[in-house]
Amino acid sequence: MSNLHVLYDKFEVSPWLDNLSRELITTGKLQSYIDQGVRGLTSNPSIFEKAFASGDYKEPLEVLLSQGKSKEEAYWQLAVEDIQSACDLLKPVFEASGHDDGYVSLEVTPELAFDAGKTVTQAKDLWARVDRPNLMIKIPATEACLPAITEVLASGINVNVTLIFSLHRYLQVINAFVSGVEKLEDPSLVRSVASFFVSRVDTEVDERVKDPRLSGLAAVAQAKAAYGIFLESFSPYAERWSALEKRGAKAQRVLWASTSTKNPLYPDLKYVEGLLTKNSVNTLPDATIDAILDHAKFEEAQSISSADIEEAHDQLALLQANGINMVEVSAKLEKEGVEKFQEAFRNMLTALN
Repeated sequence: MSNLHVLYDKFEVSPWLDNLSRELITTGKLQSYIDQGVRGLTSNPSIFEKAFASGDYKEPLEVLLSQGKSKEEAYWQLAVEDIQSACDLLKPVFEASGHDDGYVSLEVTPELAFDAGKTVTQAKDLWARVDRPNLMIKIPATEACLPAITEVLASGINVNVTLIFSLHRYLQVINAFVSGVEKLEDPSLVRSVASFFVSRVDTEVDERVKDPRLSGLAAVAQAKAAYGIFLESFSPYAERWSALEKRGAKAQRVLWASTSTKNPLYPDLKYVEGLLTKNSVNTLPDATIDAILDHAKFEEAQSISSADIEEAHDQLALLQANGINMVEVSAKLEKEGVEKFQEAFRNMLTALN
């Protein structure tokens, strides 16, 4: 049994790969990861930018462009093919988990981050094109796209809500999820995750703190506070959720995103071993998966407790007392996150030839 299996079996954390390329599929590396315990996969514009920079797409791209396809049309066709292949490889996990895991995420065009109507249209189009039950459509958690999250879920489409950087926005995402699922005749048919970004928070806050003892504190503390919101929002005492759960609905799991360690002074598994939260997902780049398989110390770890969540709120209060405005931090990170994906998407299309 690998450490990825332990992560799921002991802590109920589903490890998903945060990467996708044609090479991963054709070389059998993705299947190897699945055999070792990977239970899902996410993609984003930055991931596809790196993938398309390889030579694996040269010939099929030339064929599509010679047929008169635009660069964007060719991109989507090749991306959809990769997503379909990944969905097929993960379908056994999807079936064995009762449709709780085994998902592959495909993100809408980042240029639509502030256009709910076009986001809904493209989400429905991609859902139909991929035509796999274990697909999740990624929609950014911008304020403008909150209605799109509700409408896409209400259409029976699985949704991965991405680019969440604040507790306030996370609460809005949960409300958008519940509002969408409430409109379904059978709410048991959809699944959703809320992707709460982690390491980028430390990167930003560490540049602002004056006391070095506060470095590396913000990201895990805010994530633990978010997990407290998850527990409260999807408890039997949450009236709206309780009614949905009785109808068969499944909770929108919190997903820890951006969990590779950016600061070389921090342990490489800081955002894995520090976020052992039941009924959650952790998306992991290849290097972090390899580190887990090689030297994770899960036998010494414990799941996050209510006391840990209380301590996290105290730590956030300490940061605030020391001049760290988390509202300002999260707004900056959301803006940068959207712009980063937009730039990656544009750069990829420009480079296609």
